[in-house]
Amino acid sequence: MTEYLLWIGIALLIIAASTIFIVVYRKITEKRDPYADMEGQDFEYYCAELLRRRGFQSVEVTKGSGDFGIDILAEKDGVSYGIQCKCYDGPVGVHAVQEAYAGKDYYDLMVGVVMTNQYFTEPAVKAAKKLKIMLWDRDYIDM
Repeated sequence: MTEYLLWIGIALLIIAASTIFIVVYRKITEKRDPYADMEGQDFEYYCAELLRRRGFQSVEVTKGSGDFGIDILAEKDGVSYGIQCKCYDGPVGVHAVQEAYAGKDYYDLMVGVVMTNQYFTEPAVKAAKKLKIMLWDRDYIDM
C-alpha cells in the first residue's frame, strides 16, 4: 500500500511539474503586442518609417499638437496623403475619420487616411466610405 501511494505521489508530482512547465513555456513564447508600450508620438514615427519602407516619399511627421487631424504627410506616385495615426487598445471610432477628413482639406491633400494598430468600428467604416477616407488597420501595418 505504501509503495502504491508513493507511485501516485510521483505521478502527481510529474503532472504538476509538466503543468508548470507548459504555463511558463507559453508565457515566454507568447507573442507580445509590439504596440502595447508605444505612446502616440512613438506610433506616428513607427508608421512614418513603415510608409518609407513601402515606397512613400516626402514622409513627414507633423507637430504634435495643432496638426489639424493629420499626423503624417506623405506622397506616393504623385498622390499626396494625410495620415491620422491612432495607437489604441480597442476599436477606432468615427472621430478619427472626421479628423482625417478635416485634415485632408486643411492641408489640401488628395487622400485622407486613418492608420491604426487596431480595427475600426462599423460606424467608422461607414463614415470613411461616405467621406472617402482610407482605413489602414492592423492587418495593413502588420503585413
